[in-house]
Amino acid sequence: MSQNPQYQCPLCQNTLLLEARTFRCQQHHCFDLAKEGYVNLLPVQFKHSKEPGDNKTMVNARRAFLEQGYYQPLVNKLLEIYRAYGQQTAKLFDAGCGEGYYTHQHKTAENTVYGIDIAKEAVKKAAKKYQQCHFSVGTLSQLPFEDGFFDWMISIYAPILEQEFTRVLSKHGYFLTVTPAQRHLIELKEKIYLEAKEHDVERQPIEALSLVHQETLSYSMTLTTGEDILNLLSMTPFAFKASEQLKHELAQLQNFQCQADFHIRLYQK
Repeated sequence: MSQNPQYQCPLCQNTLLLEARTFRCQQHHCFDLAKEGYVNLLPVQFKHSKEPGDNKTMVNARRAFLEQGYYQPLVNKLLEIYRAYGQQTAKLFDAGCGEGYYTHQHKTAENTVYGIDIAKEAVKKAAKKYQQCHFSVGTLSQLPFEDGFFDWMISIYAPILEQEFTRVLSKHGYFLTVTPAQRHLIELKEKIYLEAKEHDVERQPIEALSLVHQETLSYSMTLTTGEDILNLLSMTPFAFKASEQLKHELAQLQNFQCQADFHIRLYQK
């Protein structure tokens, strides 16, 4: 890792300094750097469950699916926008980074990239594989960063907490969001629901930021194996609706056509 990450203590908001393999603040709150290279900045009193966020099975399924390249057109579009608008030496933040698939693809020789997720299993996997980025376990509602710390932020299918996100975004900084558009995964939904509804795309405005660019990215994916289909299903909020019988049927499918449909919006502070 190129340089020490800069964090604030989640308990008292003082600066954390890395000494040996421990982050420590003036109030003597300590957070150890894990062997995989991440730091857990989610104090137990901030947790709403024992192991919040995605579990190991879900994390492994998402990485397996994403590494097949089905969402590579989305990555290409995000990087195109980043190169068009972003300052390439800036600090970049992936809010709700998961296992780091999108995070690491924004890393360049000049910038500094951070990712935070509440799921420890996801962050552990991210830090182990993408060692040029800084990963931590934390809650998006109380980010361990000083005001105006980031010049570029991305949120891909993660909760958008406007007040906290705009707090850590620098003046004139950019915030890029990806949300499902109307027809996203409609064919997979049709396998599960008798009446598959399109996504509700009513936009909740981010009042503190200005919308400077938006577009929809749509394309058809051919999922070549049943394993890929089941991995994609496990990434969706409707996975729990699928019966074991349906999962068995999906596992037998090959070359399943499924629509990818994304809303991409770029805001500026």
